[in-house]
Amino acid sequence: MPQPALSSFAAAVTERTLTLQTRLCVGLDPRADAYRDTAHLRLHTLDVLEAAAPFAACVKPQLAFFEALGLPGFILLEEVCALARTLGLPVLLDGKRGDIGSTAEAYARAWLGGSHAGDALTVNPFLGFATLTPFVEAARANGGGIFVLVKTSNPDQADVQGSGVSERVAVEVARLNAEEVGAEAEAGTYGSVGAVVGATHARDLATFRALMPHALLLLPGLGAQGAAATDLAPAFHAGGTGALASASRGVQYADGLDVAASVAAAKRFRDELNGALEL
Repeated sequence: MPQPALSSFAAAVTERTLTLQTRLCVGLDPRADAYRDTAHLRLHTLDVLEAAAPFAACVKPQLAFFEALGLPGFILLEEVCALARTLGLPVLLDGKRGDIGSTAEAYARAWLGGSHAGDALTVNPFLGFATLTPFVEAARANGGGIFVLVKTSNPDQADVQGSGVSERVAVEVARLNAEEVGAEAEAGTYGSVGAVVGATHARDLATFRALMPHALLLLPGLGAQGAAATDLAPAFHAGGTGALASASRGVQYADGLDVAASVAAAKRFRDELNGALEL
């Protein structure tokens, strides 16, 4: 496989985490029905991003909401990515892409190397582990990252992810990182393959942290889905690295379209996470 680029998503996130003391991933879910028109949606989304950036380790645009807007949504997504990079914010696209063969390769080219690509992408492993290969190769070639769905935050995830399936996926994530960083690498050394583990599964976080020692963990579900920052400490390594807790609606729509409320929410989540880690 291609050697990883010198500048990696994991390194950028870890540096921002330690420099700004934030473990928060700010999600952007621009919902068309919340706005007067597309121009209003665009302005508010960019305003929230810029205002909340000082409290964020990365930003996570949810592709579904941009795609639902058609061409204006793709244009806005490029603006979001450009602004985030100007602000020094790594971009994690939440698309949960997964497919076979040339289709997976096309998704990887589009979202990890195209004009509106992110620095990282969420991917779905449930068509088989071989389908991850194009995404892993694209992430490594571009110094980016992927986040593999391991145990998602929705209550009915156990229909597919129960009975040891999540643990099996976690072992594959660990294997992919071991071939990149070395099986004996110290904790706090992260490969390009991260994992999505819902913040709503607080009792399982220590298990998945141990199974995937060199994976960044994305912990969705903070805020609107009911997860609490106080429960998330087991997902982190010493010093507070190794995980990102994601809040989307709880930041962007903390109080309607009040940007000041979004900033206050981002700051509160950041402080609660740091408090949970006693930092």
